[in-house]
Amino acid sequence: MTITSPVLPSSSIDNDSGYGQIFAIAWRRKFWIVGILVAALGVGAFRTSQETPTYVSSMQLLVEPNYRGKETQQKEDQFADSNVEVDTATQLSLMQSSSLLQKAMKLLQADYEDLDPKDPGSVQAFKGSISIAPVSSEAGDKKSNSGETKIYEVAYTSDDPAKTQAVLGALKQVYLQYNLAQQKQRLDRGLSFINDQLPKIDGKVKQSEAALEEFRRSQELIDPESEAKARADAFAQLQQQQEVNAAQIRELQTRYNSVQQQVALSPQQAVIAARLSQSTRYQALLNEIQRSELAIAQQRLRFTDKTPFVQQALEQRQKQVDLLREEVSRVIGSSAASANQDALMQAGQLGDLDLTLIGQLVDAQINLQAAQTRYFSLANTQEQLRSQLKQFPKLLAQYGRLQPEVELNRDTLKQLLKAKQDLGLEIARGGFAWQVVEEPQLGVRTGPNLPKNLMLAGVVGLLLGGAAAFARETMDDAVHNSDDLKRQSSLPLLGVIPEALASEKGEPLSLPFPRSPEVATTASINHVLHWQPMRESLDLLYQNIQLLSAENPLESLVITSALAGEGKSMLALGLAMSAARLHQRVLLIDADLRRPSLHKLLNLPNSRGLSSLLTSNAPLPQQVDARSSSLRNNIAVLTAGATPPDPAKLLSSPRMKEIMATFKQTYDLILIDAPPVIGMVDAVLAAGCCDGVVMVGRIGQVTRTELTQATNALSRLNVIGVVANGAHHVATSNVAA
Repeated sequence: MTITSPVLPSSSIDNDSGYGQIFAIAWRRKFWIVGILVAALGVGAFRTSQETPTYVSSMQLLVEPNYRGKETQQKEDQFADSNVEVDTATQLSLMQSSSLLQKAMKLLQADYEDLDPKDPGSVQAFKGSISIAPVSSEAGDKKSNSGETKIYEVAYTSDDPAKTQAVLGALKQVYLQYNLAQQKQRLDRGLSFINDQLPKIDGKVKQSEAALEEFRRSQELIDPESEAKARADAFAQLQQQQEVNAAQIRELQTRYNSVQQQVALSPQQAVIAARLSQSTRYQALLNEIQRSELAIAQQRLRFTDKTPFVQQALEQRQKQVDLLREEVSRVIGSSAASANQDALMQAGQLGDLDLTLIGQLVDAQINLQAAQTRYFSLANTQEQLRSQLKQFPKLLAQYGRLQPEVELNRDTLKQLLKAKQDLGLEIARGGFAWQVVEEPQLGVRTGPNLPKNLMLAGVVGLLLGGAAAFARETMDDAVHNSDDLKRQSSLPLLGVIPEALASEKGEPLSLPFPRSPEVATTASINHVLHWQPMRESLDLLYQNIQLLSAENPLESLVITSALAGEGKSMLALGLAMSAARLHQRVLLIDADLRRPSLHKLLNLPNSRGLSSLLTSNAPLPQQVDARSSSLRNNIAVLTAGATPPDPAKLLSSPRMKEIMATFKQTYDLILIDAPPVIGMVDAVLAAGCCDGVVMVGRIGQVTRTELTQATNALSRLNVIGVVANGAHHVATSNVAA
């Protein structure tokens, strides 16, 4: 029967240390860590007791100049001195300069001889004892995110409290005197600069103003930009008006052509016809002529043209025509009176509709001529503006150079005059001294700081102790918990067996039982196996084995370990009891023919056993002599028997396989307590006759190297898993089912 062992995921054999493993290592090596920590604290306390006491005194100075206090003076004050606005780093360097410190040392040299201003080493030592830093405000500066104020704190450290106060007093005197001299020098230098620049800037102002005035006079322009804008706007308006006028011309031309087609007369003829039609005398003469023509026509019906009556009528009609011509000449002029008689008579015979159309025609002609005249006028004006606008880019460029120069020179002159006035007031007022916010006091003791030194020593001790603990852990090859066992082996973790405690004394019972099996008793074995945590762990282990072989149940198992004394015999006995509680017929065989121990644990005779069966040639049914123990009725125990001269030969004989085949017909489960794997081949030979192998690893006893050697030796067999024995805490979540 062959059963394949389940393969763990790669994460289960990951060797990376987690937080839990780190804490476990720290707990195992706690004495190393505590010892080094205590030693470090002792060293820190000793060194603190040997240190010389130190004292610190401090004072605070407001170092911001008064004339920099107003926001409105920022531009004017730039003429005073380019270095007036000093940044923090520059200010600190200035206050720690050797020249100022040497002046303070001269003031102190009479009382303190160690302060020699001529000795560079003494100056450097004095400088190293002084610390200067800006004071940070709680609310922070509105102009910057740093929150630093213009107040600087000056501190001095020494072993004499009176000396710290005296040194700060001397520094205060030097700083205040230096600041007065520097402020006065800066303002005088700034005022001198302004007085030198004023005539030059005034001359530039007059020169730029004269050039601008000459430009305006020659070009007759006050502001070329506004003039150019006005004319550009006028040009745009003219273009718009011209477009509207062109549309009107097109509309009037269309209207004129339409009316002319209806009248069928030229405008001149239409005017003549309209005037004659409106003349009363012309109409009266025209009526008389028509009556005369009617009379002549009647006379001609009876008489000839030579008849006096007809001649008289013709002469009268001729007179009427002459009068009509005179009337036409009077109404419309002599030029139109030369027309023939028919034309003169027809010209004035128009109705009201014709007169209306003639009036519309005349109006259209007049409006059309007016629109055309306006169009040509607009075009002429637009051409004049276009020629003027072509000259403005050059004028604007020239004006753009002159006007900013005038404004710039005027602004500069104004700033110089304002700065001169302000600096004069500041010089007259004389308010340039730095202010002392906090006076220097007697030095306060600051060292040695025992709590601080002990804290630093504790941190160093913890670091060194942790490093030593992990170094010791690196050199330790032992398996300390079930997680180490699972990570080190590629086999599933079948179960975790707890370390048993004796109820009477509270002392742990070793698993396996004492290395000298003679001292063990059946009573103590029963006590351990019936201990509740032990029994539950063994039951869980047996269930995990059954789950691994659910499809192909295992009928025989070899229980072995890497070394002797790891509890394999105890585990085999416990598994037998767990299987028996589930109504399984169990046979427990002691296959350790070299150092048998199962008969001693159970107080059974060992005169006959497995070695007797293997060396006998009698039929097997007559030789099986499995003795029942007092643990359970359905558990049979086959002891090792007498020690043979060559155990490996017996275990590898065909007789061994024949015995196992016979026992499988009688029992549901056969458990073989095999010898350790390392150093002997007996366990491998016994496992060759069984369905599976279970490895036992004693926590804190077996090493990683030994576990690896044992696993490699059993690699070709069906090793179903490993069991962690002797664990202090059983974590069922770590068991691989």
